[in-house]
Amino acid sequence: MDAIRIGPHRLAGRALLAPMAGVTDLPFRRLCRRMGASLAAGEMMSADARLWDTEQSRRRRDHRDEPGPRVVQIAGGDARMVADAARRNVDAGAEIVDVNMGCPAKKVCNKDAGSALLRDESLVAAILEATVRAVDVPVTLKIRTGWDPSSRNGERVARIAELSGIRALAVHGRTRACRFEGEAEYGTIAAIKQSVSIPVIANGDVDSAEKAVAVLVATGADGVMIGRAAQGRPWIFREIEARLAGNAAPPPPEPLELRDIMAAHLCDLYDFYGPGAGVRIARKHIGWYCRERPQAQDFRRSVMQVESPEEQLRHVREYFESLTDLSAAA
Repeated sequence: MDAIRIGPHRLAGRALLAPMAGVTDLPFRRLCRRMGASLAAGEMMSADARLWDTEQSRRRRDHRDEPGPRVVQIAGGDARMVADAARRNVDAGAEIVDVNMGCPAKKVCNKDAGSALLRDESLVAAILEATVRAVDVPVTLKIRTGWDPSSRNGERVARIAELSGIRALAVHGRTRACRFEGEAEYGTIAAIKQSVSIPVIANGDVDSAEKAVAVLVATGADGVMIGRAAQGRPWIFREIEARLAGNAAPPPPEPLELRDIMAAHLCDLYDFYGPGAGVRIARKHIGWYCRERPQAQDFRRSVMQVESPEEQLRHVREYFESLTDLSAAA
């Protein structure tokens, strides 16, 4: 397969990190890039610049020391507003603008944004055309296969996107009504891929290197986008890239390597959010990292009570070092 090109950007691989609200902050994006993700979009942000004057919004627009190309994702239902938000983000250093027409959340869809836009193809065209005209960097699009199973229009939206100047398309293989239930529609993604000449990235249920290979074969897509499977397992990207290169996937990290990965991630969170918020935000990542590991329930119960970065790090290090002792005793 040829490398994925998004405008002037040639991606190093074919496994991309999906934008996820509350997850893909700057520390997590940097970690996933180190672990092999070829692209990592920031958390979805509102196109309404009047909402940007908050600490949360400022953090979402923070791309310090982030490997390029730097991607911002914008959600909104007004063409002029989305275009203006794109322009402001490019002025601040964004190298790719991604337009969100895939988010299924009620609070987004109720504002006629996210996947709700799939019900109005003329508005889709207006938003995309205005955004492409507004900036001199590539604009990409994230969609679902349609609003509900009775109105799948992913192929038409893909063609509208290509005609509007969109440079790459990510498709979550479910309708908005399906949310994250049922099986992803790889056949629909394959049909969308056949309908356009721009790169198409398949998203939905890719949770292993083997599944990534199978999905690329089934869809003909140019790459895969990983979301929930990267939570607590950011090394999935290096596993996928190894398999796509025809090599065996590297083994999962041993406990001591995982200890070091986690410690670096947690320290990055403390630095980014400050000690108090950093400890609280780290808790969900710790929970994801220790899923299905020995004595995880007792460890989670104890570490979730911790309030200081130093004590949280100590608990994490001691837990994973204990797993090394368990392995040696087995």
